[in-house]
Amino acid sequence: MSAVARRFGALEERPFRLLWSGQALSDVGNAMLPVALAFAVLQVTGSLSDLGLVLAAALVPRVLLLLAGGVWADRLPRQIVMLSADLVRALSQGALALLLLTGSARLWHLLVAAVVYGVAQAFFGPASTGLVPETVAAARLQQANALVSLTRSTLNVAGPALAGVLVAAFEPGWVFALDAATFVASAVFLVALPLPRRNRAGTNEAFVAQLADGWRELRARTWVSASIAYFSIWNLAIAPFFVLGPFIAREELDGASDWGLILAAGGVGAIAGSLISLRFRPRRPLRAGYIIGTLTALEPLALIRPLPTAGIAAAAAVAFGALTISNTLWLTALQEHVPREALSRVSAYDWMGSLVFMPIGYAVAGPLGEAIGLDATLWTAGALLAGASLAILAFPSVRNVRRFDPVPDAGLTVPRLTPQ
Repeated sequence: MSAVARRFGALEERPFRLLWSGQALSDVGNAMLPVALAFAVLQVTGSLSDLGLVLAAALVPRVLLLLAGGVWADRLPRQIVMLSADLVRALSQGALALLLLTGSARLWHLLVAAVVYGVAQAFFGPASTGLVPETVAAARLQQANALVSLTRSTLNVAGPALAGVLVAAFEPGWVFALDAATFVASAVFLVALPLPRRNRAGTNEAFVAQLADGWRELRARTWVSASIAYFSIWNLAIAPFFVLGPFIAREELDGASDWGLILAAGGVGAIAGSLISLRFRPRRPLRAGYIIGTLTALEPLALIRPLPTAGIAAAAAVAFGALTISNTLWLTALQEHVPREALSRVSAYDWMGSLVFMPIGYAVAGPLGEAIGLDATLWTAGALLAGASLAILAFPSVRNVRRFDPVPDAGLTVPRLTPQ
């Protein structure tokens, strides 16, 4: 078998191939949505403030309902949860497309569609995290996660450009219609997905009790709770790059074109990180991942008295690549070491911890930059990103998490003891 075939070997397994195909089609629409949404709001209201309101309308219910999504993804077949979320989003996006194309859309339509989308995402995310290990052999789990990341990273580069062409040639409503169609396509692949029966959280157990069980699974693994705390800090600290970066690009560089180039370079770096993750399998994945994660500090630091555009773009490429590798190693470790019947609940806590401080970071980055200066804010962000990535290694349980290794000639996996 060639080296290339080995890297994509997870696609040889039909369940994962079906899951990956459906998600790839869905990600096409997701990657185009930010551009289409921005121009849809401008078309309907012409207000940038309304765009922020619509974005918040999608984020808030997602954060609030993630834990509920995790519980239901452990109680029910995960593909059913994902299928339901896809169909809900298909109906919502399709209805909004019709309103936009007929000129009937109003702000409240956009807000309702955003809320529905956020609710569906809250259920889809934890179910998706839990479903991947059920579709692929344990020895190929990291490869499967890397392939999902590779596809998403590639589409995140190409999707906005495609959306821009479609919006310019037609109008935003057609992008929403295409997004709805991709959710239908994803649902078709989920229907075709054959999966073995698995142990699920008892449906007779109270909802709160199941939520508490998920919390106990998390607390029983110090490396998981420490990692979620780290992700919260990381998402808080990265905000100045995205908030102050456009301002610096306008004042010190060549404006929006240079900022677009920087973000595109970050997308290319994420693709490279996904390709590296197909083969890079350290014995202690979290130790390697968080050491690599220190490179994400390059993003804000490159904006200080800024480097030339090419230098900032190179820093973004390295940082996004490092982030992708670190995320892939983390996700694989979580899926390998957390019991399958509790995985969606634990991943819901992970998602919530990762998202909860993100709006705060975006809200305070601008005022902080005005209060203490741009350079001081960016230095603080860089120090937090690098410092948190190193500080988490003080936990022995984080350093000592090991990957699963296949048993030679048996096609099985040997579970190593998970550090507590």
